[in-house]
Amino acid sequence: MLKIVFFAQLREQLATSELQLDVVPSNVGALRDLLAEKGQKWRDFLMAEHCLAAVNQVIADNTQPLQPDDEVAFFPPVTGG
Repeated sequence: MLKIVFFAQLREQLATSELQLDVVPSNVGALRDLLAEKGQKWRDFLMAEHCLAAVNQVIADNTQPLQPDDEVAFFPPVTGG
């Protein structure tokens, strides 16, 4: 089962902090496409260039393959100070 978590403003705007999927898309890009089907708000946030993804706590691009036990996190850019 694929675990998907959302952080910061994504969690607030999508009104969810976590999802689990039985179907595992082939990669992060395919996961974004699948979640974007949930509606315009999802599409706006997940398809934006500034929405970052991490697989198993490592930053990943859309080509990163996914496995059934992976954890995928989506979050806005982080700045330090």
